[in-house]
Amino acid sequence: MNWYKNAWNFRQTWQLHAMLIPGIVLAVIFLYLPMFGLVISFQDFKPWLGFFHSPWVGLDHFRLMLTREDSVQVIRNTFIIAGLKIFFGLLVPLVFSLLLNELRHMFVKRLVQTLVYLPHFMSWVILGGILINLLGTNGPVNQLLSSLFGIEPLPFLMQGDWFRFTVVVSDVWKEFGFGTILFLAALTAVNPSLYEAAEVDGASRWQQTWSVTIPSIIPIVIVLGTLSLGSILNAGFDQIFNLYNALVYDKGDIIDTFAYRVGLLKTQFSFGAAVGMFKAVISLVLIVTAYRMAYKFANYRIF
Repeated sequence: MNWYKNAWNFRQTWQLHAMLIPGIVLAVIFLYLPMFGLVISFQDFKPWLGFFHSPWVGLDHFRLMLTREDSVQVIRNTFIIAGLKIFFGLLVPLVFSLLLNELRHMFVKRLVQTLVYLPHFMSWVILGGILINLLGTNGPVNQLLSSLFGIEPLPFLMQGDWFRFTVVVSDVWKEFGFGTILFLAALTAVNPSLYEAAEVDGASRWQQTWSVTIPSIIPIVIVLGTLSLGSILNAGFDQIFNLYNALVYDKGDIIDTFAYRVGLLKTQFSFGAAVGMFKAVISLVLIVTAYRMAYKFANYRIF
């Protein structure tokens, strides 16, 4: 009887299922068929020999990746940069949303929220060019620091540690408006009666925030934090690629830019594919772990 009901339901909704076909076709073409190319990670791939005639080398490229000093460095850089982005990418929107939630003038609140959200829509190609011009040794920022405080030009994009600082700060500035929206949405779900009870007990606004607001949004913080672990190896290719240079490879080069530079620019196709496959496998493990943690600590699940 169940099969009959399912068949009847499908007859009623087949148009909705048909709308999925273009998305499925695009996913197969651009996401699943290219996976066949991962085979070159285990070959000494030669374009003129193709997939079927290039010699097999097994796990040699993976062993080389884990022993080369530069590849180990980019893995370390990726974890450091992505970890800092995740930490401050949660902390800054959380604090800003708590402050913005205290505003009582709705026009000002919405205006500020819109202004901080706008950078999210800007491409790193545009922002990269702007930052390079602003933060150059002869750029407006260094000229202002020199004229006001007598500081020597700071190498924001020319020295490794300063480059990391610039990358993290600019990424947080670009994306914290989007994170603020998520936290403000969570704040709207806080039961108003909790604030009324706290006010009757004589709690100040700070005490209400500390004892009511923050505990109420801790679950969404846990969910966002744990799910962010799945992207710990995505330190932002677009941003790094548009900002970095040879002077900051030691502190600013990440897995994606390393795979691009070695695999495509230096035509080491097999080694570049091995680096990308290594990242994909580790990311898959982290995503599965993150979802398990989100379900365990915040009872969050998709299915």
